[in-house]
Amino acid sequence: MLDAMGIRLWSPEGTPQPPAGRGEGTAAAAPEPAAPVSSPAVVRDRPVGVGAMDWDALREAVAACRACKLCEGRRQTVFGVGHARAHWMIVGEAPGEQEDRQGEPFVGKSGQLLDNMLRAVGLTRGEADAARQVYIANTLKCRPPGNRNPEPEELAQCEPFLIRQVELVRPRIILAMGRFAVQSLLRSHEPIGKLRGRVHHYQGVPLIVTYHPAYLLRNLEDKAKAWDDLCLAVQTLRSVPA
Repeated sequence: MLDAMGIRLWSPEGTPQPPAGRGEGTAAAAPEPAAPVSSPAVVRDRPVGVGAMDWDALREAVAACRACKLCEGRRQTVFGVGHARAHWMIVGEAPGEQEDRQGEPFVGKSGQLLDNMLRAVGLTRGEADAARQVYIANTLKCRPPGNRNPEPEELAQCEPFLIRQVELVRPRIILAMGRFAVQSLLRSHEPIGKLRGRVHHYQGVPLIVTYHPAYLLRNLEDKAKAWDDLCLAVQTLRSVPA
Protein backbone atom coordinates (compact mmCIF):
# COMPACT_ATOMS: atom_id res chain seq x y z
CA MET A 1 0.00 0.00 0.00
CA LEU A 2 1.05 3.60 -0.46
CA ASP A 3 1.38 4.06 3.29
CA ALA A 4 4.80 2.47 2.81
CA MET A 5 5.74 5.68 0.99
CA GLY A 6 4.63 7.88 3.87
CA ILE A 7 1.47 8.92 2.04
CA ARG A 8 -1.93 8.88 3.70
CA LEU A 9 -4.30 6.56 1.85
CA TRP A 10 -7.74 7.17 0.45
CA SER A 11 -10.59 4.96 1.58
CA PRO A 12 -13.98 4.48 -0.10
CA GLU A 13 -15.69 6.14 2.90
CA GLY A 14 -13.67 9.34 2.64
CA THR A 15 -12.49 11.86 0.11
CA PRO A 16 -8.87 11.59 -1.07
CA GLN A 17 -6.75 14.49 0.10
CA PRO A 18 -3.31 15.42 -1.25
CA PRO A 19 -0.51 15.06 1.28
CA ALA A 20 0.05 18.27 3.27
CA GLY A 21 2.94 20.34 2.05
CA ARG A 22 3.54 18.23 -1.07
CA GLY A 23 1.41 20.06 -3.63
CA GLU A 24 2.31 21.77 -6.88
CA GLY A 25 4.07 24.66 -5.19
CA THR A 26 6.64 22.51 -3.40
CA ALA A 27 10.12 22.28 -4.88
CA ALA A 28 10.87 18.81 -6.23
CA ALA A 29 13.15 16.96 -8.58
CA ALA A 30 13.22 18.07 -12.18
CA PRO A 31 10.41 16.56 -14.26
CA GLU A 32 11.05 13.97 -16.91
CA PRO A 33 12.64 15.64 -19.93
CA ALA A 34 10.49 16.12 -23.01
CA ALA A 35 11.42 14.24 -26.16
CA PRO A 36 12.46 16.30 -29.17
CA VAL A 37 9.76 17.15 -31.68
CA SER A 38 10.10 14.85 -34.68
CA SER A 39 8.67 14.83 -38.18
CA PRO A 40 5.63 12.62 -38.80
CA ALA A 41 6.63 9.01 -39.25
CA VAL A 42 6.01 7.16 -42.50
CA VAL A 43 3.31 4.53 -42.10
CA ARG A 44 4.03 1.19 -43.82
CA ASP A 45 3.01 -2.46 -43.66
CA ARG A 46 0.45 -1.87 -40.94
CA PRO A 47 -2.33 -4.46 -40.44
CA VAL A 48 -5.45 -3.45 -42.35
CA GLY A 49 -8.84 -2.78 -40.77
CA VAL A 50 -7.68 -2.28 -37.18
CA GLY A 51 -10.44 0.26 -36.55
CA ALA A 52 -13.16 -2.38 -37.03
CA MET A 53 -11.57 -5.30 -35.18
CA ASP A 54 -13.05 -7.05 -32.14
CA TRP A 55 -10.84 -8.13 -29.25
CA ASP A 56 -9.84 -11.49 -30.73
CA ALA A 57 -8.97 -10.08 -34.15
CA LEU A 58 -7.06 -7.19 -32.58
CA ARG A 59 -5.01 -9.50 -30.39
CA GLU A 60 -4.15 -11.66 -33.41
CA ALA A 61 -3.19 -8.59 -35.45
CA VAL A 62 -0.84 -7.39 -32.71
CA ALA A 63 0.77 -10.82 -32.36
CA ALA A 64 1.37 -11.03 -36.11
CA CYS A 65 2.41 -7.39 -36.64
CA ARG A 66 5.70 -6.76 -38.46
CA ALA A 67 5.13 -3.09 -39.24
CA CYS A 68 8.38 -1.88 -37.67
CA LYS A 69 11.79 -3.26 -36.80
CA LEU A 70 10.84 -4.00 -33.17
CA CYS A 71 9.29 -7.28 -34.33
CA GLU A 72 12.77 -8.61 -35.10
CA GLY A 73 13.95 -8.71 -31.50
CA ARG A 74 10.82 -9.43 -29.49
CA ARG A 75 10.11 -12.65 -27.65
CA GLN A 76 6.41 -11.89 -27.80
CA THR A 77 4.07 -8.96 -28.07
CA VAL A 78 2.56 -7.35 -24.97
CA PHE A 79 -1.08 -6.78 -25.82
CA GLY A 80 -2.72 -5.66 -22.58
CA VAL A 81 -4.60 -7.07 -19.60
CA GLY A 82 -7.70 -6.36 -17.56
CA HIS A 83 -11.45 -5.96 -17.77
CA ALA A 84 -12.64 -5.45 -21.35
CA ARG A 85 -15.07 -2.74 -20.19
CA ALA A 86 -13.12 -1.34 -17.26
CA HIS A 87 -14.00 2.12 -15.94
CA TRP A 88 -10.27 2.85 -15.57
CA MET A 89 -7.73 2.44 -18.37
CA ILE A 90 -4.00 2.69 -17.61
CA VAL A 91 -1.72 3.53 -20.55
CA GLY A 92 2.01 3.02 -20.15
CA GLU A 93 4.98 3.40 -22.47
CA ALA A 94 6.79 0.34 -23.83
CA PRO A 95 7.47 -3.20 -22.61
CA GLY A 96 10.70 -3.88 -20.75
CA GLU A 97 12.65 -7.11 -20.49
CA GLN A 98 10.29 -8.78 -18.00
CA GLU A 99 7.21 -7.68 -19.94
CA ASP A 100 8.76 -9.12 -23.10
CA ARG A 101 9.32 -12.42 -21.28
CA GLN A 102 5.89 -12.64 -19.65
CA GLY A 103 3.72 -10.95 -22.28
CA GLU A 104 2.06 -8.69 -19.70
CA PRO A 105 2.50 -4.95 -19.09
CA PHE A 106 3.88 -3.56 -15.84
CA VAL A 107 5.63 -6.50 -14.21
CA GLY A 108 8.65 -6.48 -11.93
CA LYS A 109 9.26 -3.66 -9.45
CA SER A 110 7.39 -1.06 -11.49
CA GLY A 111 4.42 -3.40 -11.69
CA GLN A 112 4.48 -3.94 -7.94
CA LEU A 113 4.45 -0.18 -7.39
CA LEU A 114 1.57 0.23 -9.84
CA ASP A 115 -0.40 -2.50 -8.06
CA ASN A 116 0.16 -0.72 -4.73
CA MET A 117 -1.00 2.57 -6.22
CA LEU A 118 -4.13 0.98 -7.64
CA ARG A 119 -4.87 -0.89 -4.44
CA ALA A 120 -4.71 2.37 -2.50
CA VAL A 121 -7.74 3.68 -4.41
CA GLY A 122 -9.66 0.39 -4.42
CA LEU A 123 -8.57 -0.86 -7.86
CA THR A 124 -6.91 -4.06 -9.06
CA ARG A 125 -5.65 -5.80 -12.17
CA GLY A 126 -6.98 -9.06 -10.73
CA GLU A 127 -10.46 -10.42 -11.23
CA ALA A 128 -13.12 -7.87 -10.26
CA ASP A 129 -16.07 -6.02 -11.73
CA ALA A 130 -15.67 -3.25 -14.30
CA ALA A 131 -15.63 -0.53 -11.64
CA ARG A 132 -12.65 -2.06 -9.79
CA GLN A 133 -10.60 -3.99 -12.34
CA VAL A 134 -8.52 -1.74 -14.60
CA TYR A 135 -7.49 -2.33 -18.20
CA ILE A 136 -3.75 -1.82 -18.81
CA ALA A 137 -2.11 -1.26 -22.19
CA ASN A 138 1.11 0.24 -23.53
CA THR A 139 1.72 2.64 -26.40
CA LEU A 140 4.13 0.05 -27.86
CA LYS A 141 3.38 -3.65 -27.99
CA CYS A 142 7.00 -4.75 -28.54
CA ARG A 143 10.08 -4.10 -26.43
CA PRO A 144 12.65 -1.63 -27.81
CA PRO A 145 16.16 -3.15 -27.73
CA GLY A 146 17.94 -2.46 -24.46
CA ASN A 147 14.84 -0.64 -23.19
CA ARG A 148 15.79 2.40 -25.26
CA ASN A 149 13.26 5.18 -25.87
CA PRO A 150 10.58 4.50 -28.52
CA GLU A 151 11.19 6.04 -31.93
CA PRO A 152 8.52 8.16 -33.67
CA GLU A 153 7.92 5.57 -36.42
CA GLU A 154 7.43 2.82 -33.86
CA LEU A 155 4.89 4.87 -31.92
CA ALA A 156 3.06 5.76 -35.14
CA GLN A 157 2.85 2.14 -36.25
CA CYS A 158 1.48 0.95 -32.92
CA GLU A 159 -0.93 3.83 -32.40
CA PRO A 160 -3.95 2.27 -34.22
CA PHE A 161 -3.82 -0.70 -31.84
CA LEU A 162 -4.03 1.55 -28.80
CA ILE A 163 -6.76 3.68 -30.37
CA ARG A 164 -8.83 0.55 -30.96
CA GLN A 165 -8.22 -0.71 -27.44
CA VAL A 166 -9.58 2.56 -26.05
CA GLU A 167 -12.60 2.32 -28.37
CA LEU A 168 -13.33 -1.24 -27.24
CA VAL A 169 -12.87 -0.63 -23.52
CA ARG A 170 -14.74 2.70 -23.56
CA PRO A 171 -13.23 3.68 -20.21
CA ARG A 172 -14.65 6.43 -18.05
CA ILE A 173 -11.16 7.72 -17.23
CA ILE A 174 -7.63 7.23 -18.59
CA LEU A 175 -4.44 7.44 -16.54
CA ALA A 176 -1.47 8.15 -18.84
CA MET A 177 1.79 7.08 -17.18
CA GLY A 178 5.09 8.33 -18.56
CA ARG A 179 6.09 10.89 -21.14
CA PHE A 180 5.77 8.69 -24.22
CA ALA A 181 2.24 7.65 -23.26
CA VAL A 182 1.39 11.30 -22.62
CA GLN A 183 2.93 12.48 -25.88
CA SER A 184 1.13 9.80 -27.90
CA LEU A 185 -2.28 10.49 -26.38
CA LEU A 186 -2.14 14.27 -26.04
CA ARG A 187 0.11 15.14 -28.99
CA SER A 188 2.17 17.27 -26.64
CA HIS A 189 5.89 17.50 -26.05
CA GLU A 190 5.55 19.45 -22.85
CA PRO A 191 7.13 17.74 -19.82
CA ILE A 192 4.85 15.84 -17.48
CA GLY A 193 5.48 18.39 -14.75
CA LYS A 194 3.63 20.99 -16.81
CA LEU A 195 0.78 18.71 -17.91
CA ARG A 196 -0.13 17.00 -14.65
CA GLY A 197 -2.51 18.52 -12.12
CA ARG A 198 -5.36 19.16 -14.54
CA VAL A 199 -7.89 17.18 -16.58
CA HIS A 200 -7.19 16.53 -20.26
CA HIS A 201 -9.33 14.54 -22.71
CA TYR A 202 -8.70 11.77 -25.24
CA GLN A 203 -11.50 10.59 -27.55
CA GLY A 204 -13.83 12.47 -25.21
CA VAL A 205 -12.58 10.55 -22.15
CA PRO A 206 -11.09 12.47 -19.19
CA LEU A 207 -7.35 11.83 -19.04
CA ILE A 208 -5.02 12.39 -16.09
CA VAL A 209 -1.26 12.67 -16.59
CA THR A 210 1.18 11.15 -14.11
CA TYR A 211 4.68 9.74 -13.84
CA HIS A 212 5.61 6.21 -14.87
CA PRO A 213 6.23 3.82 -11.94
CA ALA A 214 9.76 3.13 -13.21
CA TYR A 215 10.48 6.86 -13.02
CA LEU A 216 9.03 7.01 -9.50
CA LEU A 217 11.35 4.22 -8.37
CA ARG A 218 14.27 6.45 -9.38
CA ASN A 219 12.73 9.69 -8.09
CA LEU A 220 11.16 8.90 -4.75
CA GLU A 221 10.32 12.53 -4.00
CA ASP A 222 7.78 12.56 -6.85
CA LYS A 223 5.70 9.70 -5.44
CA ALA A 224 3.59 12.23 -3.51
CA LYS A 225 2.82 14.01 -6.77
CA ALA A 226 1.73 10.72 -8.31
CA TRP A 227 -0.59 10.25 -5.32
CA ASP A 228 -2.05 13.71 -5.98
CA ASP A 229 -2.66 12.61 -9.57
CA LEU A 230 -4.49 9.49 -8.43
CA CYS A 231 -6.64 11.60 -6.13
CA LEU A 232 -7.46 13.91 -9.04
CA ALA A 233 -8.43 10.90 -11.17
CA VAL A 234 -10.75 9.59 -8.43
CA GLN A 235 -12.38 12.98 -8.03
CA THR A 236 -12.73 13.42 -11.79
CA LEU A 237 -14.35 10.01 -12.23
CA ARG A 238 -16.97 10.91 -9.65
CA SER A 239 -18.15 13.73 -11.90
CA VAL A 240 -18.37 11.56 -15.05
CA PRO A 241 -21.94 10.40 -15.85
CA ALA A 242 -22.42 6.65 -15.59
